[in-house]
Amino acid sequence: MPKVLRLPERSKVKSADTWDLAPMCESDAQWEELFQKLDKMIAGYAKFRGKLGESAKSLAACLALDSDFDRLGERVGGYAHLKATEDQANSTYQAMVARFSNLATRASQAASYIRPEILALPQTTLEQFLAAKEMTPWKLVIERIVRYKPYTLSEREEEILAMQGEMAEAAKKAFRQLLDADMKFGLVKNEKGEQVELSNATFSKLLVSPARGVRKAAFHQYYAQFVGHENTLAATLAGSIHKDVYYAKVRNFKSSLESALFPDNVPQAVYDNLIAAVRKNLPAVHRFYDVRRRKMKLKDIHHYDTYVPILSDLEIKRTWAQAVKLVVDALAPLGSEYCSVLEKGLTGGRWCDRYPNQGKQSGAFSSGSFDSPPYILMNYQPDVFNEVFTLAHEAGHSMHTWHSARQQPFQYYGYVIFVAEVASTFNEMLLSHHLLANARDDRQRAYLINRELDDIRSTVIRQTMFAEYEKITHAMAEAGEPLTVQSLKDAYRQLLEAYFGPDFALDDDELSLECLRIPHFYRAFYVYKYATGMSAAIALSQRVLTGGKRELADYLGFLSGGCSKDPLDLLRDAGVDMERPEPVDTTLAHFARLVEELDELL
Repeated sequence: MPKVLRLPERSKVKSADTWDLAPMCESDAQWEELFQKLDKMIAGYAKFRGKLGESAKSLAACLALDSDFDRLGERVGGYAHLKATEDQANSTYQAMVARFSNLATRASQAASYIRPEILALPQTTLEQFLAAKEMTPWKLVIERIVRYKPYTLSEREEEILAMQGEMAEAAKKAFRQLLDADMKFGLVKNEKGEQVELSNATFSKLLVSPARGVRKAAFHQYYAQFVGHENTLAATLAGSIHKDVYYAKVRNFKSSLESALFPDNVPQAVYDNLIAAVRKNLPAVHRFYDVRRRKMKLKDIHHYDTYVPILSDLEIKRTWAQAVKLVVDALAPLGSEYCSVLEKGLTGGRWCDRYPNQGKQSGAFSSGSFDSPPYILMNYQPDVFNEVFTLAHEAGHSMHTWHSARQQPFQYYGYVIFVAEVASTFNEMLLSHHLLANARDDRQRAYLINRELDDIRSTVIRQTMFAEYEKITHAMAEAGEPLTVQSLKDAYRQLLEAYFGPDFALDDDELSLECLRIPHFYRAFYVYKYATGMSAAIALSQRVLTGGKRELADYLGFLSGGCSKDPLDLLRDAGVDMERPEPVDTTLAHFARLVEELDELL
């Protein structure tokens, strides 16, 4: 019988390959102590209720309490979340996440009066308070609260909305439990004849197999589970969309999209212009698929043919240590401090939980707290080249956190997603530049160009397709159209046809169900930031690579900015204006040129 390759149980994973969460929380017992301390802090909100207009001192003290609560809550909630991701089937940590969620909801309810009371202050009183010394650390906090005045309800209504916190997350939690814990995908034989346990983590590895039969089998077997659960998955996605629409309506936004863009102060034109620019440049994307089909000597091209490198014989197995060294070498233009801190964190510092295990959350992310290292979850596959880019990507997030936490006070260190995706993708651009500069020959250069094209396709083109799908489905819900399995699939199918082109072989039964497996759809209007982020990152990386000390200082200043300014202003200070069309157009023109070069090299 062939050997079956199964993921190890969490208890069997070497501690050196896991993250060290002690700086965040030393143990489950300490977590309980911190949880109880946080729970007792909730009562402190009551003494400020109805008194925020009495003096600047009272208002500042309330904001300080709220900040202290959030800071401790970041550790308590963060530890529970990270432990739960280690094994989604571990009921102990599921319970800790649920307990924190309940506590956070109660705290939100207790603090729900703060914004309405601040917004009720007369303008003259507010101006007097802001001039007081005690309010200096909180001036930007207040200014941002005042922006929400047209969308803030009465004190009682805000309290009711705050009470809905746990309920609002039900659809997302059900989806994650179904996807990561309950759905079982069986075994697939790889190109070596080994039986591999198919999972969310190994699916991506199987899709880059040089054997088309392996890719095809993994694709159809994986999606068979989604066919079997399509009604449940459609219900959870519809529930999440309706939640977004509900909160937008109840707060008097014109649409859920407007509601999602408002916190970052991003005009809807940025979102719409992105979709329009990508739509305009889809012929270059269709040509890329045709180049891939011809060079792979395929009669027709399917979705499971789009991830394997065209020159798959150039795949190189890289250990974790080799991947870390490659990433650190590529990031040398960012300076010695950046590189030395990152290298230590990824090796002896144990920032990263490296490899897949049974029940571990799929994918990768960076997550930490103001008082802990910026941790990274990976499911590293040594023989999948893109995993090195994933590591560079998440390292970008973590070093963004590291810089901001050291340069900003707690209330301004937490950067928003719009700029987060710039920092992560910037690192990928430097890694790509480093590899291309050191390519041995035309074949290796073609391999790397193919990878960069795939990266732009997945980060700009694919995420824009997702962004357009979110806009369409939320508009459907806002118009009162039913969100059924069929309507969700039909909307997605139309986008597949447009983005993949007329000559692409779409697998009707399976690929239309892809819309039901995208975790980001449960955090609506998030994915467009990948596309804008990469466009900004390409511009900024070229600026740093071709510039000098000033350009590097501008970029490191951006990393240190946290949320001390609006995201578009932070990017302008770094050297790129995302309200103009040039960054996206430049990225897509770069894509078209790379397609031309790849066709010539091959």
